[in-house]
Amino acid sequence: MNSKFSILSSKRNKLFIFLFGIFLSNAIVAEIIGVKIFSVESTFGFKPLHLQTFLGTWDINQTAGALNWPFVFITSDIINEYFGKRGVKRVSYLAAGFIAYCFIVIYGATLLTPAPFWLEVNKGTDNFNIDYAFGKIFRQGLGIIIGSLTAFLISQLLDAYIFHAIRKVTNGKKIWLRATGSTLVSQLIDSFVVIGIAFVLFGNWTIDQWLSTSLNSYLYKFFTAILLTPIIYLAHNLIDKYLGNEVTDKLQVEAASEE
Repeated sequence: MNSKFSILSSKRNKLFIFLFGIFLSNAIVAEIIGVKIFSVESTFGFKPLHLQTFLGTWDINQTAGALNWPFVFITSDIINEYFGKRGVKRVSYLAAGFIAYCFIVIYGATLLTPAPFWLEVNKGTDNFNIDYAFGKIFRQGLGIIIGSLTAFLISQLLDAYIFHAIRKVTNGKKIWLRATGSTLVSQLIDSFVVIGIAFVLFGNWTIDQWLSTSLNSYLYKFFTAILLTPIIYLAHNLIDKYLGNEVTDKLQVEAASEE
């Protein structure tokens, strides 16, 4: 009995570590590449829209950090499903700490004096300064760091509470509703807060640039969350097979009973 419990407990811990690894990896990558704003139209070979709206000129520009962010909130929902709000809070606080640590280490690396030969072999025919480029790319400003961490924590905690609330209302049924519903609300906050703090409050963006870019980012997350809903069900099936129905049922009951 004790041996069986120990094995099941180990599987549960391995599952949590695996999910946290996916969550953390995608969160850190998204935060690092989020400084780049790219043109969706030009990427696919089209001319920018330059559409005139009440928000101003609207082009389909968005942060590169949004590309893999769907995997963050999908993993967050799976963690919430089996480990509850406490599990989501735990990984969110830990991830925020690791993200801050990464920013500090990367910023420190940009302050190191470059080796002369490194500058020389990379300058090419146009006298390219690789150290300057390295600093511009990785030396993210205080506004981006504050905006990223603030939006990350707010959206993750909000997602956890909404997910839990929908699960209680639906009596544990309709996984798609609690997963997609919590994501659509939390990512609305995340999309506007991070860009607003980073590029408007601490930067020089105009309001229409903030609104259009944030809206583009949110629309991408909105439709991606819907399209990736089958992954939630696939993950549930795989986890049920890995842990066994008896253990997963117990975990879900415990997660749903949290106040």
